[in-house]
Amino acid sequence: MRRKNEQPLKEVIEQFIETFRLRPKLTEASIRATWESIVGALIAKHTTHIYIKKNILFIHINSPAMMQELSYAKTKLLKTINKKLNNSAIDEIIFRAS
Repeated sequence: MRRKNEQPLKEVIEQFIETFRLRPKLTEASIRATWESIVGALIAKHTTHIYIKKNILFIHINSPAMMQELSYAKTKLLKTINKKLNNSAIDEIIFRAS
């Protein structure tokens, strides 16, 4: 028999994540964990920093040539990342030199 205040664990965790605004950090951690599988080892090696601010993914690259190549594939990369995340958490990608 269920009590009135019982909730499924999934709902409680989702409420916790939303209450403490942890979603962007969880998304960021997920992108970092899968970054090499998304872009490949060579690009991942030249990536120095990844973070999210207001649904914009900032990627710091230490190679100008790599940064240029990634800027050409920005739309495809955005679709791939959102597909990996199973949602549209990222609206835009900005590449920066580091």
